[in-house]
Parts: sequence; structure tokens; C-alpha cells
Amino acid sequence: KNGSLLLNIGPKPDGTIPEEEVTLLAEIGSWLKLNGEAIYNTRPWEIYGEGETFVPDGKHGNDAEKNRKDFNSSDIRFTQNGDNLYATILAWPGDNAKLTIKGVTPERYKDTIKSVTMIGAEGELAFEQTPTGLVVTLPASSPSKFAQVIKITK
Repeated sequence: KNGSLLLNIGPKPDGTIPEEEVTLLAEIGSWLKLNGEAIYNTRPWEIYGEGETFVPDGKHGNDAEKNRKDFNSSDIRFTQNGDNLYATILAWPGDNAKLTIKGVTPERYKDTIKSVTMIGAEGELAFEQTPTGLVVTLPASSPSKFAQVIKITK
């Protein structure tokens, strides 16, 4: 949250790390290897994100967290670096789907968009900037098991 990630990896009494946690760390590492440019050396954008899923504040393990709904494809988080705006989609909307990124309207994002790509996918994505947001046609398949990153270059 706010650019920080805290991992609590507790070893067993014999000092070894449980296999489930090793797997989790490897998955995080693979995702960062692919999508790291949207994380490392980036800055916040004008808005942190968008989406309909409410994320409750509170301590880990409280009732609010237990009742939290999963993210869906409307849930997007933004970072920026130089001429690039990164929109991280927290849930895959479907192969070849059209996704509207509501925060990237001509009113808010005044620069001319040179290209739209998805990190890990080949080629540029078809897009149109409309008054309701940036409409992007996603690739035929997700390049990542987890969150996917759209790179918007001005």
C-alpha cells in the first residue's frame, strides 16, 4: 500500500521456509521480472487507481478483510515513469476483450498517446481515447497469471 509491500515469511523451527511460501515468493519474483518497469523507479500518477471493489482499511485478519470481494477487471492501479503511464489491471477481463480505462480521458490525459502495449504481449494494442476513457482491445491471451500491465506511451 502506498508503494510498500511487507512480506512475512516465517521459517519453520528447523530454519527452512515452507514450500507454499517458497512458491509464493517465486511467483512474486516472476511477476516482477516481467512487469518490474511498472513498479521500480515509478511515481504516483494524478489518481492512484479506479474500480468498483471496495478495499476496507483495518488490521490483517479482521472481519472486513475476510468479507472483502475479489478484484475485478474494473480495478486498475496507475504509476508513471517519464513518458510512460502504467495501468495495472488487477483481474483479467477476457481474451480479446475491450477494456475502458476510465481515468485516461482526454480531459485528464492531455498528451497525445503514441502507443499502447501490454507488457509481456507482442505488438501494439488497438486503442481509442474517448470522452469516457481509453478503450483498449486486449491481446488474445493474458501474458501473466496475475495482474497485467498496460503501458501507455506519449
